[in-house]
Amino acid sequence: MNIVISNSVNQPIYLQIKNQLKEQILLGTLKEKEALPSIRKLAKDLQISVITTKKAYEELERDGLIETFPGKGSFVAAQNHELLKEEQLKKIEEQLMNVIEDGRAFDVSLEELIHMLTFLYKE
Repeated sequence: MNIVISNSVNQPIYLQIKNQLKEQILLGTLKEKEALPSIRKLAKDLQISVITTKKAYEELERDGLIETFPGKGSFVAAQNHELLKEEQLKKIEEQLMNVIEDGRAFDVSLEELIHMLTFLYKE
């Protein structure tokens, strides 16, 4: 598990942790039932407050991405695969919207975009 905290990002630290863990779960880097570091250990490793780490874990638990068992720790929750697929499609859609906006800005036709996407997809 890899988490990078940046002071140059205009985002609270707990959200940086939450978003990076969420992405690792959605991408399958962190597997179902995999143990996460304890709140205290992660806080120590990242050199941040335990309260900050706790808030990130609480939000992940609220979103159904992790489960916490007193005395045992936090684990990646079993995922609804349809929900995961929908999350992934949403992320791809957002990226494609950026490509479409850039294409329009640089006067690239839809046919040219389709051709590029087809070519790159087949690589």
